[in-house]
Amino acid sequence: MPDSTVPTPTDRTTAPAPTAVDRTTAPSRRAVTRAAAVTGLAALFGAAATGTASATGRVTRLGPRTLDVSLPSAALGRNAPVRLILPSSFHTQPARTYPVLYLLHGAHDDYTSWTRETDIEAFTAGRELIVAMPDAGPTGIPTAWRSGPDYERFQVGEVPALLARDYRASGVRVVAGVSTGGYGAMAHAARHPGTFAAAASYSGILDTTAPGVPTLMDAIVARENLAPLSLWGNPILNVLTWRDFNPRSRAAGLRGTALYVSSGSGVVGGVGDWLPEALESALWPSAHAFTDTLALLRVPVTTHFYAGGGHAWAYWKREFATSWPMLAGALGVPA
Repeated sequence: MPDSTVPTPTDRTTAPAPTAVDRTTAPSRRAVTRAAAVTGLAALFGAAATGTASATGRVTRLGPRTLDVSLPSAALGRNAPVRLILPSSFHTQPARTYPVLYLLHGAHDDYTSWTRETDIEAFTAGRELIVAMPDAGPTGIPTAWRSGPDYERFQVGEVPALLARDYRASGVRVVAGVSTGGYGAMAHAARHPGTFAAAASYSGILDTTAPGVPTLMDAIVARENLAPLSLWGNPILNVLTWRDFNPRSRAAGLRGTALYVSSGSGVVGGVGDWLPEALESALWPSAHAFTDTLALLRVPVTTHFYAGGGHAWAYWKREFATSWPMLAGALGVPA
């Protein structure tokens, strides 16, 4: 069941630019089954969805403001879903355009995760914006695969075109994501300068060539039974491709974009389920390497590096709430 509120952060220690912080190691992503996604969706809306066909694919209405669009995608070679939350005034102000908040999911999850795990629909009620939650495939790595689909073009090109054409989206966009979606938020903003007014990463993979990270990326691919090296090829033989898609290597492209980066140090060997904490610690050095590079480039960033924590929604919901004033400011809506 989704939480009823977005928690208010209680241990925030943000800074306008990265500073020296304690380093450990950490993250990955929580596996969520598709059956759980369906169950969570049914519990969230409490009613059967209705579907209609349109020129841009099938539209399934899930609630007064929430709908799923099955978008025909040349980049993916198939129809792919994007979940939308429309503003409350969408039908009463037909001449109005709206900024867009893009929310990206993590690995082994799907485009339903933000509505399943958070109260994003209630949170945005009365705020005049569109929320778009596009699919990133089973790995949640929204990039142009060496052997396969181009999720970057889908998310950065095709989905915005749909929203501008059919849902009166303005050119104002911000992007935020968890885990591999955090990678996507920073990679999209860095590789397409000026496309997003702000970008936020919560426990994201922000230096894909950091020690241990290529192995982690390969493990994400392998877990979905996809071909080895199908992401960006061999991290040594194809190092230029790996660098090209690496947020840290493309950090100069983030100049002028409002940025928020959060990550926990994780803990290993604690009581209970240790995996989320171990995974969080695995990405801690990657996040620091990224923000250190931003500091060298004199690109401002707000950081929240916190002790402990896990690779889980309990922390990501809090971090979204913490970053919301920055995102709202970039969107031009009240915080």
